[in-house]
Amino acid sequence: MRIAQVSPLCESVPPRLYGGTERVVSYLTEALVQQGHDVTLFASGDSTTAARLVPCCEQALRLAGVTDPTPLHVLMAEHVLHHADQFDVIHFHVDAIHLPVARRCPTPTVTTLHGRLDLPGLPALYAEFGELSLVSISDAQRAPLPWARWLGTVHHGLPQDLYAFRPHPDDYVAFLGRISPEKRVDRAIEIARRAGIPLRIAAKIDPVDREYYQAEIAPLFELPGVEYVGEVGEADKAEFLGRARALLFPIDWPEPFGLVMIESFACGTPVVAYRRGSVPEVIDEGVTGRIVDDVEGAAAALADIDALDRRRIRATFERRFSASRMARDYVELYKRVARPRTGTGEWPQQVA
Repeated sequence: MRIAQVSPLCESVPPRLYGGTERVVSYLTEALVQQGHDVTLFASGDSTTAARLVPCCEQALRLAGVTDPTPLHVLMAEHVLHHADQFDVIHFHVDAIHLPVARRCPTPTVTTLHGRLDLPGLPALYAEFGELSLVSISDAQRAPLPWARWLGTVHHGLPQDLYAFRPHPDDYVAFLGRISPEKRVDRAIEIARRAGIPLRIAAKIDPVDREYYQAEIAPLFELPGVEYVGEVGEADKAEFLGRARALLFPIDWPEPFGLVMIESFACGTPVVAYRRGSVPEVIDEGVTGRIVDDVEGAAAALADIDALDRRRIRATFERRFSASRMARDYVELYKRVARPRTGTGEWPQQVA
């Protein structure tokens, strides 16, 4: 198939540091290429891919200091539309900004929604564009919009060789993500301290969360047994997760998926997570981790977390959460909407 992948421009594909959506777009794109598909990636110019890359800006916008990505995303969507006849299907990953373009696109489109859907305005928005095909990243994500035109659910996947299995951990638990109210690093600190296990925190701090960090979190980083290591890149993430006895995921919001959970599984590291959003879909209770409802339950889960079989965790990851499985699932959805096209135009070049 001739497939276009349209990524957010905030991070490169794959990202240098934090960037969940762009990371998934990268894994999907490379797996589709490996499976023999003709793939074009619309992304930032510093992206790296085996697909045909159409640069829609020179550099990832966050690292370039661009605070409003809207103009370049609008321009990218129009550029995709201009070359739509080159593809059998166009797969958007840019939230909702492309919806007016997708409505008038002659090529079938698929839109994966990567964020939370319980926000004001979204029911009216997706009702207006109700003819467009949507994909959820968990069944739980759909709850606020059960009536939307869901084509299917596709859980995220990772390349099987991305993270090495580590059978023997060190003596700490890990937190990996963003410093934000919904991720609840403060709760992770309380859990680890109650369990008497050192906690290492690898997380980025977005400008919007800087005040929250200074007021609520920074003092907690001074507590004994708490170590903040900053934002880690892909090269350091495998060691950080693989050496941990467990990953703490004490979220306080309806997490649409939680990519870090399957990154942890890939290393053989179990996850202790709160029963919110996608967690019950992603964790096999008592196999890849423990699902809890409060701090006391999380601390108790850590007390016997070493009893979980790290080899079985890795095997479960390989069966359920590989990038090749994700790509196959998406291809089945593409086939349901795509119709072969015979475009004669030039392949798209860099956006002006």
